[in-house]
Parts: sequence; structure tokens; C-alpha cells
Amino acid sequence: MPLRRLLSALFLLASSTAFAAVDPSLLQDLRWRLIGPFRGGRVLAVTGVPGEPEHFYFGGVNGGVWETRDAGRTWQPVFDGQPIGSIGALAVAPSNPRVIYVGSGEADMRSDIAQGNGMYKSMDGGRTWSHIGLADSQQIGRVLVHPRDPDVVFVAALGHPYGPNAERGVFRSRDGGKTWRKVLYKDENTGATDLAFEPGNPEVIYAALWQTRRTPWHIYPPSSGPGGGLYKSIDGGEHWTQITGHGFPDKPGRIGLAAAPNRPRRLYAMVDVPDVGGIYRSDDAGATWTHGSGDDRVWGRGWYFAGITVEPGNADVIYACNTALYRSEDGGKTFVPVKGAPGGDDYHQLWIDPEAPRRRILGVDQGTVVSVDGGETWSSWFNQPTGQFYHVSTDNRFPYWVYGSQQDSGAAGVPSRTNAYDGIAITEFREVTAGGESDEIAPDPQDPQILYGGRVEKLDLRTMQTRTVDPALAYPDLYRGTWTLPIVFSPRDPKVLYFSYQRLFRTADGGEHWTAISPDLTREAPGVPPNLDPPTAANRPGEGSRFGVIYTIAPSRTANHDLWVGTDDGLIWRTHDEGAHWDNVTPAGLGPWSKVGILDASHFDPETAYAAVDRHRLDDVKPYIYRTHDGGRHWDLVASGIPDGSFVNAVREDAVRKGLLYAGTERGVYVSFDDGDHWQPLQLNLPVTSVRDLDVHGEDLVIATHGRAFWVLDGLAPLRQLDARVEGAAAWLFK
Repeated sequence: MPLRRLLSALFLLASSTAFAAVDPSLLQDLRWRLIGPFRGGRVLAVTGVPGEPEHFYFGGVNGGVWETRDAGRTWQPVFDGQPIGSIGALAVAPSNPRVIYVGSGEADMRSDIAQGNGMYKSMDGGRTWSHIGLADSQQIGRVLVHPRDPDVVFVAALGHPYGPNAERGVFRSRDGGKTWRKVLYKDENTGATDLAFEPGNPEVIYAALWQTRRTPWHIYPPSSGPGGGLYKSIDGGEHWTQITGHGFPDKPGRIGLAAAPNRPRRLYAMVDVPDVGGIYRSDDAGATWTHGSGDDRVWGRGWYFAGITVEPGNADVIYACNTALYRSEDGGKTFVPVKGAPGGDDYHQLWIDPEAPRRRILGVDQGTVVSVDGGETWSSWFNQPTGQFYHVSTDNRFPYWVYGSQQDSGAAGVPSRTNAYDGIAITEFREVTAGGESDEIAPDPQDPQILYGGRVEKLDLRTMQTRTVDPALAYPDLYRGTWTLPIVFSPRDPKVLYFSYQRLFRTADGGEHWTAISPDLTREAPGVPPNLDPPTAANRPGEGSRFGVIYTIAPSRTANHDLWVGTDDGLIWRTHDEGAHWDNVTPAGLGPWSKVGILDASHFDPETAYAAVDRHRLDDVKPYIYRTHDGGRHWDLVASGIPDGSFVNAVREDAVRKGLLYAGTERGVYVSFDDGDHWQPLQLNLPVTSVRDLDVHGEDLVIATHGRAFWVLDGLAPLRQLDARVEGAAAWLFK
């Protein structure tokens, strides 16, 4: 670190007793280090470059845009440096493959969703990018570029997943994204999810609209209102007509579209609608329809799966994406799985080269794979560090191992470092049966070969034997469990392990016996959030038992029998006597459905704690971090410096320096040197992505990202020692 930058920053710091901010140039030589695993995450957007046999792109959900020039053997990120990582759609201009359009924000409406901030464009094959508008669209399901004019582009924008907004529907630009016109719009609750040209005639366009909204209480299906439908334009998007009747189902939900390249008037639609969902086909450009396969394997969970692709040379051969890739050779009447079954991988989009149809690329929840032989063989998805992790934990080995649960691929562990000259390889990661795809993992502090995770499983890494030791095993109907549940050891007694549903449980003998040490600590009636439209608000009977849980557990580091817990419906509680008595210490104004994502008890003071609160399920993406110094009697909101859109997933206090805090947000990492009063980016070389959790391990800061795997910031000494103590020093050795 150059001495001149160090000294200038130190004088700046010494000039203020508050020590509010550090000159960013002082931190620029710090570096995040990717440790993997190199195991892919969810991909909804894929495409290739016609005429270039080994050239393909994919867009990851919070993983950015990646490029391969060797048919998937290696991938390189080409979107890093942009202020968003969630990719919902991408398209290469057919008439100029150096022009690429990217729509940010996934549009699959899952409960764990990554919103975007509009459209991006590259004019040099992905080397540089520009933001080109539609910043409030949040979810983009399809980008369609005119086959002969790269400046004419259509966008299907679904809009806010948790609330109404106007920037949704179908947009058209005729000047390469400089200006946009909304050409198809229903209302503030209905957006667009898919688009298709009639092959050979780009004046004819089909568009799918969907009225939908996510609720805070559903894990799987969102609401699906009556306002959606299939629309057609025959004049390049100037005017639209809704396609109804004549065999097409009423009040459809999500619709996926595909036109047959060698039979332009044939259109396929994957329609999510109760009782009569499935594949629909029109042979007369949408005038009449026949219902093909209603096989639930092909269209089930149609709110999530809508990918459909037609073989370029044969209009009767189509592919449907679901928990396997299915193929029909009779125009959609019957299907057989051709990839994925019985593995249960979740498939989303298949692109087939219209000029060389043996070339294809497939986007899956486990990553992206490429085939150059018509699907007989595929490349690997174990070469993409785009895994989506929910939490991070570390053990006490040297070098320590890093653990977390990866969406759709299961839990994994990786070493924090290696002696190998070429770094940590994919062969060094290990799959972990405890933890599943979403729960926390707790390594035993006395035996790092024992892991606890899931609800609750105990794994011995020496034998790979897994035992279920769940406290609710005998009475499962009495307890609620959401997608992610906490499990944590006491930092003061390494034998004590805590786990929660709506009640908090404690074990001191490895899960052999559990004791419930709290009542139900969630809200009895959290009510209906004001951001919901009437059809969604009325859908409470479908909420099931997956809301109203203790979402985070923070045992005190400084006082015995002292714990803090936070719920996913906006409550914070504290006990001083291991659960015999509980005090509601919720910050004033923290309303229902405010998820307390992480609580962190101070390393220095039993009365100090920090809370990361997430309100994006209320269509509120502002950052919320709360701090108390008096045991929860009073809380301060301390998020200054973190911008809107970067809602906070986690906050952690440094273990050595009092007042040094780290925050993981939906769009990166932030640091505070003054106990949260001011925050500044700690992004450095880290790509913009969702940071779900942080762990201060010795001299390192370890993070779990939801789209770019695990990273480590080695050597926290500069952050810990940059203060007024070094004022006037000619040189300073960090130690």
C-alpha cells in the first residue's frame, strides 16, 4: 500500500473524532479472493452467436453475464463492474453479433427473487456496457431484437414483484435503447413475461402478459390474477389485439411462447392455468388453438417453468423446460425426458442455433451447459462460480473450511486456501448432506468433522453418516419452518446448540435431547401488507405454515444465558436467563412482515446488538440496520451511506475493533468505522451481487453471495488499525 496514500488518509481520519469515513483510495489495494465452489447457479437467460460455432453467452441470477468461446469448456465474466448482477434476459442482435442487450432482474416470481434496474447494452461484444433505461422495471422476462435492424428492440417487463408500478408491459425502442415507448400496457399490476416474432416477419409479434404478485407468506406459487393474456400485433407493435377463445384457455397465468422457424404460422404456448394447463398449439397464427399435452411433468409449476423451444428444421419437434428437459416429436401431444430425469434439475431456457441447430445452450438452476452435437453430449456446469448461497459458516481447522447451502444444488464445503499452485480446484470442494439447499450449517466448534444443518441433520465427515436429530421429529405438525432456518452454537459454551422454528430449541448433547426454551415468539396476526392488490390479499388460505418463524439467533458473546432472536414477521426478543423469561425489544416502528435477517450480539458489550432488517417483501428496498447500546430499550436506525436498492441481508461486528461493522446488502458489501453512523462501500474487486451473510474468522472476512459463490477478504489488519493512533507516523506496519 503506497505510503503517500496511507498518510494522507490518516491525517483525514485524525481530523475527526467521529472517524466517519476512510478515503476510498486507501482501501483500493485490498482484494477479495474467490474460493468457489465452481458449481453453477440459476440461469434464465442463454443465447449463442450464429456463425460462431463455439461462442455462447449466459446470464446468471445475481451472477452477471458470462461468455464462452470454446463451447462451454471455460467461461469468463463480461458484465463485472456494472451496478447490478441479476440477469433476466439477454439477446444478441442477429444482424450484428457485437450488439448485445441485457435485461436485468429475473422474472420467474419465486419467493427468493433478485430484482434488477433496467436495460443494458454492449456494442463491442460485451467488453463495455451502458445502462439504457427502464430502471424501475425490476424484472425483465424477454428481450427481442429485430432480425435486420439492431436498433429495434422489444422488452417484456414484468415490473415489481411485491407491489404495483407503472414501468411494466411491452416496451419498444427504435434507436438502440436511447428512448423507449410503452406499446402494450394493461395496468400497474400486470406485466409482460414473453415475446416472439413470427419467423420471417418481424411486424408480427406475440406478447404474453401476466397479472401476478408475490406475497410475504408464500414460498412457492405467487398470486395469478385474471388480467393476463396473449396478445398479437401485426404492425410492429403499434396496435395489439388480445387472443381469446377458439381453444385458448380463459384467464391464463404465466405463458411461454415459441414460434416454429420453418412453419411461421405455427405458434406454441406453455400456459399455466388451473385444470387445463399445458401445451397449446396454433397452426393459423393464433386464430385457433388445440390443447396438446396436459402432462403435469411438462407444465407443472407453470408460474416457474415456461421455457419452450421449437427445433428449427421440424415444427413438430419441441422442447419443454421443467424439472427435466422434455422433447415432443408429435407437435406437443406427448413428451419424453431427454435430459435431467430422474435428477430433478430445474430447466428454464433452451436456445437452438437457427442456422446450425446441432448447436444449443441450456439454462438450468444448476448453471449452463452447451451442446454441439444436438444434445447427445453436454459441457459441464462445474466450471461456473455462480452458486447461490444463503449463509456462511466456518470451522476451526487450519486452514479453515467454509460451509453454506446452495440453492438447488445442496450444501457444500470448500477449504479457505490450498497449497496447490493453481488455487482451489473443483475437486477440493465436498458436498454436504446436512443443510439441504437453503438452511444454515453449524460446524461443531470442538470437532470440525461434525456438522449440523437442515432441520436438523448431524453429519460426520469421517464416515459421511447423516443422522436426523430434529427436535420436531416426533411432532412435525406443531411447528412451522420457512425456507431458511437458523442453527448456531453458543460462543460461550461450545456444547450448546440452538435451533428454531417458531420456538427456540436448545441441546447440549449433540442433538440427542432438545429443550424448547421459548414460546411461539412470532406475531399472532401480522395482517395483510398494504402493497398487495385485492386478488393477492384475498389469497391467505394458501399461505400454509411457512411464515412466522424465528429467523435469526444471536447468543451473547459476553454474558452467559443471554440470547437475542429475531423473527421473519418483524419482532426482536431477548432473554437473560436461557429462555425462562423473554422481553420484546422490537424497535419502535418496525412493523409486520419486516424480516429480521441477522442479529449480531456485540463482542464487547452485552447490552449492544445490531440487526439487519429486510423489507423488500413490502416493496420497500431501502436499507435498514438497527443498533442498540442499552439492551434493546432504544434502537437507532444506522444505514447512512447505503443507497436505496441495496436492502440489507446481514450485519456483523468486527471481533477485534469496537465500532467496526460490515454489512452484506443486495448489491454488495459495506463497512462502517463509526459503529454504523456512516457506511461506505467495501466492494473493491468484488462483482456486484447479493451478499447474504458474512463471517469474521480471525484475520479474514468471509462472505456468502447469492450468485457468485464464496469470497474471502484476507487480512483485516488495515481496517482494524486505520484510526487516529497512527497520526503523524512516518510509516506504519500493520500487524
